[in-house]
Amino acid sequence: MPTVDIFDMNRQVVGQMQLRDDIFDVPANRHVVHEVVLYQLAKRRRGTAKTKGRSEVSGGGKKPWRQKGTGRARAGTSRSPLWRGGGTVHGPQPRTYDLKVPKKVRRLAVKVVLSQKLREQALVIVDQLQLPEIRTKHFYAWMQRFGLDKPLVVISGKDEILEKSARNIPDVKVLRCEGLNVFDMLKHRNLVLTKDTVSKIEESLG
Repeated sequence: MPTVDIFDMNRQVVGQMQLRDDIFDVPANRHVVHEVVLYQLAKRRRGTAKTKGRSEVSGGGKKPWRQKGTGRARAGTSRSPLWRGGGTVHGPQPRTYDLKVPKKVRRLAVKVVLSQKLREQALVIVDQLQLPEIRTKHFYAWMQRFGLDKPLVVISGKDEILEKSARNIPDVKVLRCEGLNVFDMLKHRNLVLTKDTVSKIEESLG
């Protein structure tokens, strides 16, 4: 079982924790991770783009001019796709982009990325993460002490002080453990977990 240090807010080691092999020591699997990332990005697409076809554009009920004798090309309606203001041919229609990925595969992808973060030494576990007040300066100072680069901070529950203190810093995200996902972990260089968060992750993925 992997053993990691637990730090306090001042980056002092206050203990150690053993992590579960089946969650934090999973072999790399790029295909599974890729599949889950596509699944997440597809779910974010709204699929509400819509254009009107020739049958939906208003007007055009009357033939613009007679069929023969004018010297102009034949025209049956002013709503033709060839005309300005006419309908669109094969334009986008409302649809869903959702992909179907089994729950076991989604869980496996989370385990793979957690294991990769640990192997890359990009995983930091803190005893607790608390700020005295809502101040971006306090959160930034804590980041500097740990030398974090684009961190994803995962907390065990709602913490308004922490969430509001971090929201104005670019490339920093504070996430509750129930929202832990593959895309965010890959997007951010460092992953910061509290001791309580680790317990909840192991409980939900175990």
